[in-house]
Amino acid sequence: MLGRRIDRIEEQLRMEISEIVEREIQDPRIGLVTVTAVKVSPDLRHARVFVTVLGDADQRKKTIAGLKSAAGYTRRSLSKRLHHLKRIPEIMFDYDESVEKGMRIEELLEQIKSEEK
Repeated sequence: MLGRRIDRIEEQLRMEISEIVEREIQDPRIGLVTVTAVKVSPDLRHARVFVTVLGDADQRKKTIAGLKSAAGYTRRSLSKRLHHLKRIPEIMFDYDESVEKGMRIEELLEQIKSEEK
């Protein structure tokens, strides 16, 4: 039962944080960002927000730095939007490497296919 509640909270946080990053944060360091997942601790005190960034490694570093500096603003904005939560978790932004890993696996599979032919 508790697991389903945390899953719902994670999905709601993902949607709200996506909207906040897209519409409210005006930091010039932040480029095109997609919030891919949110993982919340069982006590709901901490949330890791996983993002992907369009651009090279330098742009990724700038964007993550901008998001980390805007974490306090994001948390305050969430507190205004999510009245039903007793406590709003501390937010930590991390780069989601799963997309790059998936693309690398696809490249390797294509390479194997071409070698077999």
